[in-house]
Amino acid sequence: MKRRTVVTVAAFAAAACLLPIAGAQAEDKLALYNWGDYINPEILTRFTKETGIKVTLDTYASNEEMLAKIQAGATGYDIVFPSVHMHDIMAKLGLLARTDANTLPGFANVDPAFLRAKSDPKGEWCVPYAWGTVGIVWNRKLVPEGIRSWKAFFDYAAKHPKKVAMLDDMRETLGVGLIVNGKSVNSRNPADIKLAQATVLAHKPNLAAFTYEVIPLVQSGDLAAAHYFVGAMMYVLEKPDQLGYAIPAEGATSYQEDICVLKSAPNKAAALKFIQFFLRPEVSVLNTIQQKNGSVNTKALALLPPAMRDNENINPPAAVRARLQIFEDLGPDLKLYDRAWTKVKTN
Repeated sequence: MKRRTVVTVAAFAAAACLLPIAGAQAEDKLALYNWGDYINPEILTRFTKETGIKVTLDTYASNEEMLAKIQAGATGYDIVFPSVHMHDIMAKLGLLARTDANTLPGFANVDPAFLRAKSDPKGEWCVPYAWGTVGIVWNRKLVPEGIRSWKAFFDYAAKHPKKVAMLDDMRETLGVGLIVNGKSVNSRNPADIKLAQATVLAHKPNLAAFTYEVIPLVQSGDLAAAHYFVGAMMYVLEKPDQLGYAIPAEGATSYQEDICVLKSAPNKAAALKFIQFFLRPEVSVLNTIQQKNGSVNTKALALLPPAMRDNENINPPAAVRARLQIFEDLGPDLKLYDRAWTKVKTN
């Protein structure tokens, strides 16, 4: 049974400031609930070695899966890593603890541009964790000219049916339908969402699948290209002659995950120590290097290998960032997307 620590908000903040990171008691525990394979194990090893706090890690595949488990009464988790729009949803539902994280040593390393949660514009509850884009990965042998736009992606699918795939993700895939029609991925206009639905349905006969499991298929040539996260750069940099990745010319979605402490967390003091630990540039950069995504830590950027720091797919220039859109909490209007996605999946 986990040791439960009852901490007031004031004591919560004080725990991070007054207790040294080193010297934690060996019986201290910390339970993380994160995206699958989205944290470098070396970070957890170093944290335990320095603090004595034993870390357990469970994983999820989507924001919705994580929220459903927490709402269903799952207990024992201390930290979750929601996307920005889910950060806002969880705040609205009263599931998060206020941490006063913006008072922690190292918070100044966080780029203010990533304080995107509408419920937490100052970083008083959660801390930005990582960000990235969702674009197109392709097999260079099958598509030597590359696929650098949604138009080229769908044109290839029309000429080579069942050789491309899109994500099995309601917001991401309908988001592409919105982007190619010049609409916001956060549109609440029923006509826009129907247009996105129609666009995806028009291309569906040429798609191999809606799936997350695409990298091995693109590597093998079973798929020529796929809609996928910038984490594909992990494989692109390993074998640049085999794979390519691009942020589409028409624009794309971007994502950002935050580190949040649950209101029900049994080990809040340990959670604060972890956040403080992760704010260190030399720790944050370990995750960025493994994940091949963008860094929210300004001082960590200087520690990146040049092949990552100067790669425009990982750290896009301002002109490309201007074409990126990030999801917002749509509240009750999300049901419009639910209905549209149900029709896409069932027709």
